[in-house]
Amino acid sequence: MVNQSNSKPTRSTHGLKPDCLPFGEVLAQSFAVIAPTTIPASNLGLIVALAGSGTWLSLLIGMVGLLFVSININQFASRSASPGSLYSYIAKGLGPTAGVVCGWSLVLAYLFTGMSVLCGFANFSDMLLGHVGIHFSAITWLTLGAAIAWYAAYKDIQLSAMAMLWMEGASIVLILVLALIIWTHTGFALDWSQLTLHDATPGGVTMGLVLVLFAFSGFESATSLGDEAKNPLRSIPRAVIGSAIMAGLFFIVTAYIEILGFSSTGTSITTTEEPLGFLAHQVGVGFLGDLVAFSALFSFFACVLGSINPAARVFFTMARHGLFPSMLGEAHSFNRTPHVAISLCSLLMFLVPAGLSLFHIPLFAMMGYLGAIASYGFLTVYILISVAAPVYLMQINKLRSRDVVFSVVGVGFMSLPVLGSVGIPGSNLFPVPEAPYNLFPYLFLLYLAITCGSFVVQRLRSPRTVLIMERSINEIHERFTAFEPVVVPSSGTGPLPSSPFPLPPDH
Repeated sequence: MVNQSNSKPTRSTHGLKPDCLPFGEVLAQSFAVIAPTTIPASNLGLIVALAGSGTWLSLLIGMVGLLFVSININQFASRSASPGSLYSYIAKGLGPTAGVVCGWSLVLAYLFTGMSVLCGFANFSDMLLGHVGIHFSAITWLTLGAAIAWYAAYKDIQLSAMAMLWMEGASIVLILVLALIIWTHTGFALDWSQLTLHDATPGGVTMGLVLVLFAFSGFESATSLGDEAKNPLRSIPRAVIGSAIMAGLFFIVTAYIEILGFSSTGTSITTTEEPLGFLAHQVGVGFLGDLVAFSALFSFFACVLGSINPAARVFFTMARHGLFPSMLGEAHSFNRTPHVAISLCSLLMFLVPAGLSLFHIPLFAMMGYLGAIASYGFLTVYILISVAAPVYLMQINKLRSRDVVFSVVGVGFMSLPVLGSVGIPGSNLFPVPEAPYNLFPYLFLLYLAITCGSFVVQRLRSPRTVLIMERSINEIHERFTAFEPVVVPSSGTGPLPSSPFPLPPDH
């Protein structure tokens, strides 16, 4: 017999709008940051340039690896929820310093993801309107995209979630229809050069994993909706693992068909900024390619919006722990959104690509550069959460041998893109990447050294900061675990084993 109170756990919403997002809108948050439409519609050539005919294998390895990472994330997400996302989880499992490393990595990852797709939005907007003779400067498009995304995120999280849900859903359906038409045009041929990995190298496949990781990045961003999601202990874990699986299958299928389609055109996909649009015209359905291009434009925008939401909530939570200025931890009294943090994130997402455009760096190239840098932030976080999961489970006496296996495999898979991005000097299998990609890992390490070094100094000057941080994170976890069902004996045969998971808040 289960003895449990009928009352719900009292969730501190930190001034955010509570219990307003159903599962579909929580899933939309993860899907929006992944922005699955943008890969087949625009960015696939960047991955093919690195992985070649092994692109599908890079995508498959990335999907499998992130499934193990999602299992590790859900060890936390099924037990507690907060807007702090993986920052709160890692701090709980590995301590404040690791939490701060995660927080700064997440901030960089989401911001640079937003910058990259903002460049994609500007690039696609210029190309589409260029067909009718309308051209604006890159700065104009960057300003427009950032401003509209800021307003949607500032105004209402439900408005943001619904916009992302419809934009991504419509785009995915259009792309799948077009991909089926393209494959039909080839007679449903099998591309043996892809299936046999012709001319693919281990170094290329692992280097491709860096951009593949960027393609999947953000699948965990639903964890930032801990206060705003309905039934978060169920909806968030389902969104995390579901988005990784669905996006992975979508990427593998569309990449295979597009590379097959380009094989008979005499044109390289690596230099084509609208690969699906090009193939649509090749098979006689150019109008559908134009629709996909417009849907990709909305997907880029949804990803900008989707990146602002979790970045702002990480800033918001860390500010409430005394790690950032307190004004970043304020919530709007009417909109119930972290409006100051949202404004800061939107501004930063605009300023960096706008500054780079002044040096006449093409928007398409900026997408690849900024996306690669964002990948290192996600890699750091995914490795840390995989290490933190078994430590946390051991703390609460729930560790099983398979949890250790999930952790080790998750770290192992995430180590592959690290190897590909750094390379081994003098190795033909894992060569050092060409400039400027060879510099990005070291720039990221410099960023971590500066930001986390400032935390070490802050910790020495004010030990109270760490105490506040630990107390706040512990309170979040205790608020949920306090309502874990207590199982009492139903007969004289002794106690029954209790469930390893707390009941969700609406039970």
